[in-house]
Amino acid sequence: MILTVHVKPNAKETKVTGWLDSGTVVIAIHAPATEGKANEELVAFVAKSLKMAKMFVVLKRGHASKVKHLELPDGTSLKNLGQ
Repeated sequence: MILTVHVKPNAKETKVTGWLDSGTVVIAIHAPATEGKANEELVAFVAKSLKMAKMFVVLKRGHASKVKHLELPDGTSLKNLGQ
């Protein structure tokens, strides 16, 4: 499954700030958007929130954009994202 994420880098803390629809989440990232740091933190945050290994969260699109597509295993429940 593909999860669309709107990323807001350089935030005070990394957290989910809201949902635009059932498949698009807005996440504030503490790391700066340089040298892939925000991307790394995003993948780690999503994996930890969903209680899965980072290897199962793959950044497919948007490496240099604020809108990113993450590939997650099919059937992943998003209800715990950000908790």
